[in-house]
Amino acid sequence: MTQDIEAVPEFADLGLRDEVAKAIRDAGYTRPTPIQAQAIPHILAKQDLLGIAQTGTGKTAAFVLPMIHQLASGRARARMPRSIILSPTRELAAQTADNFEKYGKYVKLTMALIIGGVGMGDQEKLLDRGVDVLIATPGRLLDWFERGKILLGGVSIFVIDEADRMLDMGFIPDVEKIAGLLTRREQTLLFSATMPKEVRRLAERFLTDPVEVAVSPPATTVANIESVLCRMAPTRKMDAVEALIRQHEVAKAIVFCNRKRDVGTVTRKLQKKGYNARDIHGDLDQSQRQATLDAFKAGEVDYLIATDVAARGLDISDMPVVINLDVPTHADDYVHRIGRTGRAGKKGRAFTFATDDDDKRLAKVEKLIGGPIALFDPFQSKPHVPEGNEVLETAAAPAAVAETAGEAGVGAEAEAAAEAEPAPASRGRRRRRSKAEAPAPVEAPLPAIRQDRPPSLTRTEARAEAERAARAQTERGDRRGARPGRDDRRGDGPVIGMGDHVPSFLLREVPIRALARADED
Repeated sequence: MTQDIEAVPEFADLGLRDEVAKAIRDAGYTRPTPIQAQAIPHILAKQDLLGIAQTGTGKTAAFVLPMIHQLASGRARARMPRSIILSPTRELAAQTADNFEKYGKYVKLTMALIIGGVGMGDQEKLLDRGVDVLIATPGRLLDWFERGKILLGGVSIFVIDEADRMLDMGFIPDVEKIAGLLTRREQTLLFSATMPKEVRRLAERFLTDPVEVAVSPPATTVANIESVLCRMAPTRKMDAVEALIRQHEVAKAIVFCNRKRDVGTVTRKLQKKGYNARDIHGDLDQSQRQATLDAFKAGEVDYLIATDVAARGLDISDMPVVINLDVPTHADDYVHRIGRTGRAGKKGRAFTFATDDDDKRLAKVEKLIGGPIALFDPFQSKPHVPEGNEVLETAAAPAAVAETAGEAGVGAEAEAAAEAEPAPASRGRRRRRSKAEAPAPVEAPLPAIRQDRPPSLTRTEARAEAERAARAQTERGDRRGARPGRDDRRGDGPVIGMGDHVPSFLLREVPIRALARADED
């Protein structure tokens, strides 16, 4: 069954324990977001639940708050956690743990965070004493179970968070194995921003008569985020980042790259320009990643350069700008990347850089969000919309009530990024923007040509030159008594296989005496 969005009540109306309500008030919240208002009553009633909610809607608190309420009574036994929350990434798991600490401070619950990249000693001590809440990534949880460090017979509440991300990262088989081991679970909660068929099948297999709560169309962009598209040559991307920082007063931002090697390159270039930038990606150990995130949240780092490891689960209320240096490989990741901005009811801006090679991926993104992204020239002070180009505002998500908890909901609708031209009745395939329509690119100056370098030869000229050198070498060898068999070893003629020219140093003449000495060695 699917719940319709109703008037959002106050937290006091949801029936949460006084200790939980007090922690919510201490955090400064009075009203829940739509996903919290709809999910919490069903979770308190111990029903299985399928929650469809995009990032930034308060999804984490939607299951953390009722879990604290339910687990407040009862006691954990050694190595037998009472509840398990599976997260796809270490960062999301750590954020979930932060939520439990924030809202469970007046309830005596024990919690363990089982993730890779951190020492196992302290975690093992906690498990030996018994924990009420175990937050883990799938691989590390299975590792501990197979070592006999965790017993799963006492788990009553099982939460699968960011199920679509689990699918993208190849964790669904691990999730299915873990779910199969939890034979005594009484309640299963599954949350996902999108609902691909594999996730739907997972829900149908492991959830019993679930209540389905959807607060917004899957994978739509948040209404208070101004999203724009910046067309440019690949060589201009770094210049565009600097132009945004200087001309558009981007004092703080997350810059997303598709590849880890690009993350390091961008970070080094920004640092050389004097910008306070730091990188985060999957090759760093957990302590480095957490230290970088903590420094970024504390304002000690201005620009975080990241792969999609930071696209989900990074909850920073004051994040004004997101820059996609590359169009994401998966369209869903676009929504999660830009969802890092426009949080807590604040406005946000998302810039996406695209080249001509990105047309297919860009078409998938625009199909997912329901329309094309407005064009913007980062080298100009105002948005540039070519004449005749169709521009559509990003799809709006339901507005949330102010003063929301956890990952805050969306606020008022954003102003249009640019005035839109009327869209044609039938768009058909994505129209390739012509050079006349696109903003004029600013080409980087070409490097000066060294005059002392010998000119390159064409393929024909190189072959002729090589043959001439070979003949001259043979003639000198005959005159100097070269040993027989040398030409057989070297081949019948020159081999040219280095493109359109042969470097001149390969064509220089080598004295036959040197070749003879090489053979003797």
